[in-house]
Amino acid sequence: MSGASTSTTTQSPPAIASINDVSALFQTAKKYEELNVIGTGAYGTVYKARDLHNGGQIVAMKKVKVALTEDGIPLSTLREIALLRQLEAYRHPNIVRLLDVCHGGQSVDRDHQLVLFLVFEHVEQDLESYLKKAPGPLSENRIRSMSYDILCGVDFLHSHRIVHRDLKPHNLLVTAAGRVKLADFGLAKTYDTEMKLTSVVVTLWYRPPEVLLGVSYNTAVDVWSCGCVLAQLHTRSPLLPGSSDSDQLHCIFRLIGRPPRQEWPDNVSVVADSFPPYPARDLADILPRAHPNAVNMIKGMLVFDPAKRLTALDCLEHPYFTEEPLT
Repeated sequence: MSGASTSTTTQSPPAIASINDVSALFQTAKKYEELNVIGTGAYGTVYKARDLHNGGQIVAMKKVKVALTEDGIPLSTLREIALLRQLEAYRHPNIVRLLDVCHGGQSVDRDHQLVLFLVFEHVEQDLESYLKKAPGPLSENRIRSMSYDILCGVDFLHSHRIVHRDLKPHNLLVTAAGRVKLADFGLAKTYDTEMKLTSVVVTLWYRPPEVLLGVSYNTAVDVWSCGCVLAQLHTRSPLLPGSSDSDQLHCIFRLIGRPPRQEWPDNVSVVADSFPPYPARDLADILPRAHPNAVNMIKGMLVFDPAKRLTALDCLEHPYFTEEPLT
């Protein structure tokens, strides 16, 4: 992956021959009428829109920009879009549906970037707003059902070798029936291969220690983020509301304890002794209304060493979900 270690004889992946091929690859976005802006984020602007060719169906359109090479669209981008389309074929109930991919009226903007629109099913609210609007604590059955939805979506992505990398309530959509769907998966990797996770995630509160310490990461990052979200379902407030990278690590270690030196990663600029020897807190004290099995599962998700964390599949097979049928 690193350019410094690439042999001079290695050839880069080929790109599409010409940007003129865009029209053949993606239809124009003119079949959609933009209604209003839903939100803006690190990966682009999202619009509420109407599908003019499908009975006026309301959709969500995410506008993203793809950096072009002098030859055209990088093959890696096309592969990622093909993967998103392939995932849509499964119609997984906990993944927001990708309905279409199309280009803007002008194929290329002034910065030599291709403007693409990803058209998703429209879901009225995200989990963040859902929790704010909730009149009181969520019932245990509702929390368990939502937790299961989230973990099913994450396990589906991981089974297809996709790491979400930005799981937080804002990126989890709640349908009118109360089902949870994952949104914004794969887009950072798809649309900017130079994008660094720490530079695009606006909130720190769901970031795992390995990302904060700047070491390599894998699917376990999503499990940590899920653990933070599942705890928030019980309290309706963030579990680890840090104010900076350093403060976030302090928040984490005040909860799980400062890890032993043998678990501290090598070659990081921050040393373990930078932090007081925090003892681990009892998560049951922080989540007093939570079922003991829920506490046990979340504790297994919030483990410092990624290799020792539960996987999404481990969680789905946890007694929290298996001892009683989901209602």
